[in-house]
Amino acid sequence: MFGLISYPPIPIFELGPLKLSLHGLAAGLGFLAGAWLLLRIARRRGFDTERLQSVLTWALVGALIGAPLLTVPARLFDPGFGIRDLFSSMSILGGMTGGIVGGWIRMRMLSMPFLPVIDMAAPGLALGTVIGRLGDLAIVEHLGRRTSFFLGYAVKPGYDLAPQHNALECTTSQAVDGICGIYHPTALYDLFGALVLLGVLLWLGKRWQTRHYGQLFAVWMAWYGFQRFFVDFTRAGGPNIDQMVGGVTWSQVTGFGAGLAGLTLLWVLWRRMPVVSAEQDDVYTSV
Repeated sequence: MFGLISYPPIPIFELGPLKLSLHGLAAGLGFLAGAWLLLRIARRRGFDTERLQSVLTWALVGALIGAPLLTVPARLFDPGFGIRDLFSSMSILGGMTGGIVGGWIRMRMLSMPFLPVIDMAAPGLALGTVIGRLGDLAIVEHLGRRTSFFLGYAVKPGYDLAPQHNALECTTSQAVDGICGIYHPTALYDLFGALVLLGVLLWLGKRWQTRHYGQLFAVWMAWYGFQRFFVDFTRAGGPNIDQMVGGVTWSQVTGFGAGLAGLTLLWVLWRRMPVVSAEQDDVYTSV
């Protein structure tokens, strides 16, 4: 067995008298970093950043609601599922969806143009994913199937894994060559993909001269949706508590749907929306 990656999980981070979960801390920092990047891009293009801050507040509330709700369809018919189980599981795709819907509602209230804003938010969505996944890596969450891949995460005796992976822990006497098992670190794969996506979106935002409003967001949707679909093949059937639909995970179902929607949106926006330009930005910012 060979696993390049192995480190003790860090479930709690102590900051003076405060004890914080690195998982929650990274998720919060990811949102703040994504918001900062959006505001920076918007300011450079002349959009009203004060109103955007209000939009971001609504997006945050929407993300907190959407993260658990997107997991409900896959668990609705599980034995014993009830109202108290609504917020027992979270989905990063659900959080993103809820955040986008919450932001859209607020933009409608403020009469702000949706597609130019969501376009500017696309790099921030990728950046937030990169930072958020660092929290998953810190607590060692979302391990996939057993693997001999060189990037596999090696669980060793005494490691206190995330609760969903308690069954993977072992004692020294149970370990083989000092290792309990080696598993795909799917959060790391998702982080790598999101990091590349961030670079692509920033490059396209500067170099894609013929793009239409909304197409940068469509690229994000298609890329990240299909990324989740393919990455989760390393999780399907593995030692996790992810909801399954047939032979795939619920994240694969929603990811594949998002990927197809993103590709469709690319084509529709190319036909219906104007090309991004400083002159058209002036029209949108005057609303």
